[in-house]
Amino acid sequence: MGGDVGPEVVIGGAELARERYPQLRFRLYGQEAAIRAALAQAPRVSAEAEIVHVDGVVLGTDKPGQAIRRAKSTSMGLAIEAVKSGQAQAAVSAGNTGALMAMAKLALRTMPDIERPALVALMPTLKSDSVVLDLGANTECDAENLVQFAVMGAAFARTVLGLDRPKVAFLNIGEEDMKGTEAIRDAAALIRTAAVDLPLEFLGNVEGNGIAQGNTDVIVTDGFSGNIALKTAEGTAKLVTGLLANAYRASLLTKIGYLFSRSALRALRDQLDPNNHNGAVFLGLNGVVVKSHGGANIKGFANAIGVAHDLVTKDINARIHQDLANFAAHRPAPRPGSGPAADAA
Repeated sequence: MGGDVGPEVVIGGAELARERYPQLRFRLYGQEAAIRAALAQAPRVSAEAEIVHVDGVVLGTDKPGQAIRRAKSTSMGLAIEAVKSGQAQAAVSAGNTGALMAMAKLALRTMPDIERPALVALMPTLKSDSVVLDLGANTECDAENLVQFAVMGAAFARTVLGLDRPKVAFLNIGEEDMKGTEAIRDAAALIRTAAVDLPLEFLGNVEGNGIAQGNTDVIVTDGFSGNIALKTAEGTAKLVTGLLANAYRASLLTKIGYLFSRSALRALRDQLDPNNHNGAVFLGLNGVVVKSHGGANIKGFANAIGVAHDLVTKDINARIHQDLANFAAHRPAPRPGSGPAADAA
């Protein structure tokens, strides 16, 4: 029931996703009359879908606390509960991001090896898509959180992008090792120690202007900086397309030039289209929850379902658990006199 359009886009996306992945089955949570109306145009989903009627809907204006209190009576809350109970292997929603994040964390809890879940998504670059996390779930992070994000992000890149040893870097104000916060420097030192035993290549730091170059497969940061980087990239994409549109409308000559460059402009538009990179994930939970853009179209929602499909079939959580176990086995022992007890003293 979420997103800018609602069931028409969600079920249309499910129809397209099932064309790509015939083994998919769906449990559709929401208001039955609206769902059945949309299913009339989706024969593949209709044949294999189960409708779970729920009157309650989480609105875009609802605060996370409000959504949590109503979780048992809303379509979003019951969809997440289905993942917890094993009735579903993944939940996909285009609804309220804060509510989805809060309810997923409360219902599914974090994996035993993870202190905080992270919001991860793909960003287009000059070479291919890059994985970026955290995108807003944690505004402040310590070194341990950043290390866990790096391991989870690398597992995500291997799962969704098919990379054997993704290149990982921390988003920083400079590429030099001494730059950045203490948390970033400490996290980098920990990763360097154990990266040889992990399925990733650690590059060190990447600056904001290096994100779009595509030389880094996984970019790790706290949620405050990550969200700003994401929104800045989205705004820049709109700026570029807007400036191009204005330029081509400026004169008869530029309009003629547009006729000769339409194919290149379509390729640029497709590369920048968020629907082609749709599907943010709350990594680190005991279950798969995927967040679609609220304004996604049918193709975009199908891509979000595709992300969920890949994470489930390739068992992303097992990969994360194994990688963290390997990291723990090779991380340096605490220095004598360090740790919480020493800090308290």
